[in-house]
Amino acid sequence: MSVAFTREEDYEAAAADLPDRPISPHPNLVTPEGLALLEEALASARAAYALAQSEGGVSADRTAMARATRDLRYYNARRASAQLTEKPADPGKVAFGCTVSFERDDGRMQSFRIVGEDEADPAAGSVSYVSPLAQALLGKSVGDEAQVAGQGVEITAIR
Repeated sequence: MSVAFTREEDYEAAAADLPDRPISPHPNLVTPEGLALLEEALASARAAYALAQSEGGVSADRTAMARATRDLRYYNARRASAQLTEKPADPGKVAFGCTVSFERDDGRMQSFRIVGEDEADPAAGSVSYVSPLAQALLGKSVGDEAQVAGQGVEITAIR
């Protein structure tokens, strides 16, 4: 059948059946900044849900309502399970919330902050504590070596 004969409502109905966003099985550790980001995202989801309801809800735009409902469920669950984790007082070892700098075998220097899953943004210099990179570095001290992506790295600083 040609797409020209497909009804627009069929696309809308399919979009309205959005699957839930996956919830990680790992503990939901968050930094103070990560908790603030979660609360901001939850407030945005509540606002989007209220807007979708005020504009007629399901009868007006099922896609917007489905998206708003899905996001509201996700951020409610993530906020409810959030475990605020402060930075360690003595950053002698790589731990959650620390920024760790390391030198790769090829001489490149890199730094990443180890944060919660919802806060992670590698392009901005933060990785999830469950990522392979963080798992390789957690518990190590300055001068220690670790294997990251098949390459050796040496920890040069922990902040």
